[in-house]
Amino acid sequence: MRPKGTSAELERRRRRAVELVERGESPTTVARILGVRTPSIHRWRRMARKPHGLDTKPIPGRPPRLTDYHLHKLERLLLQGAKKHGWPNQLWTADRVARLIRERLGVSLHPEHVRKILKQRLGWTSQKPRRKARE
Repeated sequence: MRPKGTSAELERRRRRAVELVERGESPTTVARILGVRTPSIHRWRRMARKPHGLDTKPIPGRPPRLTDYHLHKLERLLLQGAKKHGWPNQLWTADRVARLIRERLGVSLHPEHVRKILKQRLGWTSQKPRRKARE
């Protein structure tokens, strides 16, 4: 499992550990100070002997299927309103947005994933329309 922190912070921690051991601190002490295990300190020292051995590595994982360009285009489409895209009312549901993404952007996504994208990447929240009294 990847430790917490940005890539730059993790690289800085590795370089600091190697530097402290090179200055004469014991690996056990450095490991305790930095909150890592002693074998990590020894591994980092071996890595430091190679060129760029302690450099940051790219974050693992699949890149998002919707790029920033897609998100910008999607937001413009959503702001036009649901009626503009053929639905009988202005209510955007995750199913409707997923269908819009598939038809307009060519990317197939599950509605639950669309809900997460709307909230986390676009800052949109789920809204319920107000119900009108029958009177």
